[in-house]
Amino acid sequence: MKRHSCNPLISPKDVMASHPSFQVLGAFNPGAVKYQGETILLLRVAENCLPEKDHITIPYYNKGEALVMKVDKDDPDLIYKDTRGYFYKGVDYLTTISHIRLARSKDGVNFEVENQPFIYPTLDCECFGVEDARIVHLNNTYYINYTAVSGDGYVTYLAETKDFKTVKKLGIIFPPLNKDVAFFPEKINGKFAAIHRPDNKGFGLPSIWYATSPDMMNWGEHFCLLRPDNTKSEQQKIGGGSSPIKTEKGWLVLYHAKGENSVYTLKLLLLDLQDPTKIIKKADVPVLLPETEYEKNGFFPNVVFTNGMVEEDDGELWVYYGACDETVCLARTSITDLLNHFN
Repeated sequence: MKRHSCNPLISPKDVMASHPSFQVLGAFNPGAVKYQGETILLLRVAENCLPEKDHITIPYYNKGEALVMKVDKDDPDLIYKDTRGYFYKGVDYLTTISHIRLARSKDGVNFEVENQPFIYPTLDCECFGVEDARIVHLNNTYYINYTAVSGDGYVTYLAETKDFKTVKKLGIIFPPLNKDVAFFPEKINGKFAAIHRPDNKGFGLPSIWYATSPDMMNWGEHFCLLRPDNTKSEQQKIGGGSSPIKTEKGWLVLYHAKGENSVYTLKLLLLDLQDPTKIIKKADVPVLLPETEYEKNGFFPNVVFTNGMVEEDDGELWVYYGACDETVCLARTSITDLLNHFN
């Protein structure tokens, strides 16, 4: 993969806050699609509250309304968990809260970020935010799945749009704890198919699973496709990226791995075209790993993470990825180059 010279393409400074009391900390992990001559990114925009001298300010949503909770810094009921969360009066809260924002580009490099959220928390299961959208075009509809976060954990929610102006929320498709869902771009043996990532607390490590559905809403035939191999790059967990790409050699899957020292890398998997539960090849060497300053130092260091890529007319694959849970970057490659990576 070749990093674009303009990286990062989108930074927090390029995004308007969604609320007067919020500030943008990250614009990252975009879903990506081509639509009417444009490249559209579905950004995850992470915000927290503007700081106050004597209070901890905690962002949250209630029935679709963005609100700010103010807690005295010395309040004995306030427990600091880590940089990502608090525990207050028996309830978990996040230091940041996310929504999905659209960004549009004619050339795939220079993006204009819309000022208003495209998908934002309106439901109880979303009250801690909505994150990491993935998108696929099926049956003249653009299906979007995203992670909805609440005090009950995280679930995978399904939405649809036909014009990227309005969006309809359809419902939960994978209950807690499950994320990193990526749909195959066509039916396989008459059924919709997806990879997903349940979080198997207590036993083993989070792994990539396969499932099928008759209607995109009801999923079954679950099968554990790939488990972390305990190498340096996969010591903690693995999970899917964007939609698999159909090639003459098989379904090409770009997935993420969290390894030693919490470093995130991108790796490759090749699945059988007729039976994607069969792995043809797995590339042990990452195809992209944190090497640049913007990938190694940021809000959450040493992270490259993708859930969106598009195929250009000249055969190139443009992989949009989040760096350090903070910015949007671009790496360019091709199907041929990625298939050669298995050799």
